[in-house]
Amino acid sequence: MLTIENLEKELKSGKLQNLYLLYGEELFLLETILKKIKGLFGEAVKGINYIQIDETNCDNLIADIETPSFGYEKKLIIARNTGLFKKEGKRKNVELVHLREKINHYLEENIDIINSSVVLVFVEEEADTKQVLYTTLDKLGVICKFDYQKPIQIEKRLRAICHGYKVDIDDVTLRYLIECCGTNMQDLINEIRKLIEYAGEGGKIEKEDIDQLSTKKLESVIFDLTDSLGKKDIAKALEVLRNLIYTKEPLQKILITLYNHFKKLYFVKLSLRYHKDIISSLNLKPNQTFLVNKYKTQANYFREGELRNILQSLMNLDCNYKIGLMDLQVGLETILCEYCS
Repeated sequence: MLTIENLEKELKSGKLQNLYLLYGEELFLLETILKKIKGLFGEAVKGINYIQIDETNCDNLIADIETPSFGYEKKLIIARNTGLFKKEGKRKNVELVHLREKINHYLEENIDIINSSVVLVFVEEEADTKQVLYTTLDKLGVICKFDYQKPIQIEKRLRAICHGYKVDIDDVTLRYLIECCGTNMQDLINEIRKLIEYAGEGGKIEKEDIDQLSTKKLESVIFDLTDSLGKKDIAKALEVLRNLIYTKEPLQKILITLYNHFKKLYFVKLSLRYHKDIISSLNLKPNQTFLVNKYKTQANYFREGELRNILQSLMNLDCNYKIGLMDLQVGLETILCEYCS
């Protein structure tokens, strides 16, 4: 299995393999790699030397491999979300199992044909590493899993983009951008390009630029609101809440996000008291571990009892709203004011 970085280097050098399996959650990088493969392949005429396969027609895969690409040296086949690599449940799909075994046997027996005439790329959301087809692809071709990037990897990519446009950004500002805008690569690429355009060649991206220009994730804004609440700054807390409402963020979504945020702060309190691992307690993904210190800092603003009371108040508000006894905005503002008082 190749890492994303090594596969990128291989493609940048112009090396194109004949058999790939690309899968995982980081879709932006996966699609970027797929575009590079298509670019290296060259001219692709749909139906002639470019074939698209999915779960509805994956039983045609072998026939498509064997059909000549008239007028072209090779054929590009993209097999997307075929279901061939999914982990099987208790009830096996007999037809799918049979097709998987058939394709696996064909690849093993005819790899020379594929290497001479086809570039076959499987693109999947998930892949069971214990499957025989996975093992065969790992032996005969290239497998790359696209996990969500860790903050240090994201920073490296964003810094490279900035340097490419001759725009400076320091480490602290980069981390702040990730904290504000999340770890989705597509969102971050969009935000960094906006900031690069604003800074201009030879310029520098500052924290203030991010505050003025970037679209902050709701979770990031909730951190800001909680900071103000923890400092008993009710005016600022209400301002943050009303800004969210002004930007058409659904009140129910704000309530749910606020509840989940305070639940995490409560779990942090319990983890510290009972010496538990915070990352495990909060079920954070590898690209979210940088939030641990922020959660710990905010948890210090509140006592356990206060957090329990806030959580209970938010649950009561949800119940009263659903039966028509309370307006959501009024209820949220009341809970913030009650805590600060």
